[in-house]
Amino acid sequence: MSEIINVKNGDDILYEINITKGFQEFSKFLKPFLSNGQKVCIVSDSNVAPLYMDKIKNIVEECGNVCFSFVFNAGEENKNLNTVQDLYEFLIEKHMERRDILIALGGGVVGDLTGFTAATYLRGIGFIQVPTTLLAQTDSSIGGKTGVDFRGYKNMVGAFHQPSLVYMNMDTVNTLDNRQFLSGLGEVIKTALIRDAALLDFIEDNTCKIIDKDTDALSHIVTGSCKIKKGVVERDPKEFGERALLNFGHTLGHAIEKCAGFRILHGECVVLGMVAALKISLSRKLISEDDYNRIYELFERLGYNLDISYLNADEIIAATKSDKKMDKGIVKFILLDGLGNGIIVRDITDDEMLYGLSAIMNKEQNEYK
Repeated sequence: MSEIINVKNGDDILYEINITKGFQEFSKFLKPFLSNGQKVCIVSDSNVAPLYMDKIKNIVEECGNVCFSFVFNAGEENKNLNTVQDLYEFLIEKHMERRDILIALGGGVVGDLTGFTAATYLRGIGFIQVPTTLLAQTDSSIGGKTGVDFRGYKNMVGAFHQPSLVYMNMDTVNTLDNRQFLSGLGEVIKTALIRDAALLDFIEDNTCKIIDKDTDALSHIVTGSCKIKKGVVERDPKEFGERALLNFGHTLGHAIEKCAGFRILHGECVVLGMVAALKISLSRKLISEDDYNRIYELFERLGYNLDISYLNADEIIAATKSDKKMDKGIVKFILLDGLGNGIIVRDITDDEMLYGLSAIMNKEQNEYK
């Protein structure tokens, strides 16, 4: 299996997304970026580096290039400016120049932090994404959004900086534990809900294969998700319009993530945020009760924990006011106008968000007035 998706700017190809098995083809795609003797720094975390660092470093060195490695402690709590400063210092000490390249080897934390460093070191150097989690493969590695958390505020400091290449080895998904896998699957379901009802049908019809990490089933949903995201990114690269749809579930999801002290994984929080947004969509009669129950039951069947009654709803609402997606003091909120059709709304009230949260806070769910 091998699939190449081109992300374009008009008629020009910005970069390729290569979806394949193994790292056998990585050298072929990497060589064009190393033909002038560029130095390479592979950035990874303490979970991923023991699995793949030596393999990727050997591939770079076999291309005839000098290669360094920088490894930081795994975890969202380390996706911050302190880690970026440590990486800056490392790159300076290794005399990395503007024509040199960073490789992000890992999940979304590694990709976001490496991309932000690449965007800002020497006013911008190239970087390559090698995402190793389902979440990073279907979401954060595509589109050029980079960033780090700032004093507990999710992705508040960042830049748009497109990668030079995205290389996805689907075999890496087999190393994920169940929570990490479901975290990524949540983003796939998000993409289906906002843009592709057929992909949603496939996920429902192939739930057992997906949970068992069947290669063909995973390849299908990853390819489908990437094609949808690449189309949205091409039409709206800097989120002035349509790209905001990709934030379905994220406004409340990010707030939940912050209020939970990042103990809940990003994709798990997005699922919780989607359930709340679905409840609001139902209250506005944009989706039917059957639609709502269908998706809720899908999340239950997949094994997501949909109860956060131990958190404070008012604190979650307050946290949405610090979200980076605020527009002129108004929360840009994504709802569904039917399954597979996301819409942007700018008139969501706090009471509606509280009502949406009731679906995941084990509270009496009275009809929203």
